[in-house]
Amino acid sequence: MAITDDIRKAATDPTPLYFLAGTADLAVQQARKVPGIVEQIRAEAPARIETVKNMDANTVQEKAASRAKEAQETIQTRVTGFISTLDTDLKKLGESAQDLALRGVGVAAEYAVKARETYEKVAEHGEQTVRTWRGEAADGIEELAVAVEPEAQSAQVKQEPKPATAAAEPAGAKKTAPKKAPLRKPVAKKTTPPAK
Repeated sequence: MAITDDIRKAATDPTPLYFLAGTADLAVQQARKVPGIVEQIRAEAPARIETVKNMDANTVQEKAASRAKEAQETIQTRVTGFISTLDTDLKKLGESAQDLALRGVGVAAEYAVKARETYEKVAEHGEQTVRTWRGEAADGIEELAVAVEPEAQSAQVKQEPKPATAAAEPAGAKKTAPKKAPLRKPVAKKTTPPAK
């Protein structure tokens, strides 16, 4: 029964749909920013192109060579440092690995919590978006209808005046008596004769 209840709950939970609506709304908001970014790039492009045209090829080559040399030195120092750490005692490596694994689990749990919070925020944004799209407060309407409906019916009954005499009725109106259900005859029970 618990599995059936879980399936029903998952099938009727609107949160994933609200998440999709929220994601779509946020995507539309971001897409509206694109024309401004394109205009900014279009305005900055001529100046950047001129800068590239005016650069000396020898200067660019010297900068690239110096960056390559710096990168090579950085890689050599890191490789040397890595090799020296491998020479350390195995016990320290085991402790470090265990510590890193625990940290990894902690970080994964933290990211899971953040992901859930983000999911809920986007779903809430989606719910608000859906309400905006509908032009109504979805939850409030049902509660309002249930709360107002009994009062509205009793108000209609009180407002309808009952005619005191037949003369007060319009000439063409017929008064019909309410129909009664036909009476049913009780069915006699059949009894079986006693066995001899």
